[in-house]
Amino acid sequence: MADVVSTVLGFILALIVSTIVIWVVTKLFGEREGIGTALIAAIIGTIIYTIAYWLLGDGLLAAIIGGIVWLLALKGLYKIGWLKALAIAIVIWLLTWLVGLILPTLAGPL
Repeated sequence: MADVVSTVLGFILALIVSTIVIWVVTKLFGEREGIGTALIAAIIGTIIYTIAYWLLGDGLLAAIIGGIVWLLALKGLYKIGWLKALAIAIVIWLLTWLVGLILPTLAGPL
């Protein structure tokens, strides 16, 4: 039971951090959508990467395919082009990496 509670709390905390990071980065890129869109992007990203890793295993192929599908999701949610979606995604990944250095107790990618 404690493992389930710990996992759920960790997931919720990671989702909150991811949402904030996505929201801040998209604001820096001039997007007007609110925190709700960032939350949806974080949830969709989690689902996409979970499915990619479940189907393809822990590897570069799963990361690449998951990343491309997540770019599609960002492109659609924020109504932006491929290059802007890629730039936003790169900054999000870098910022979450930095946050991961500050909060090393979180398990897994944000």
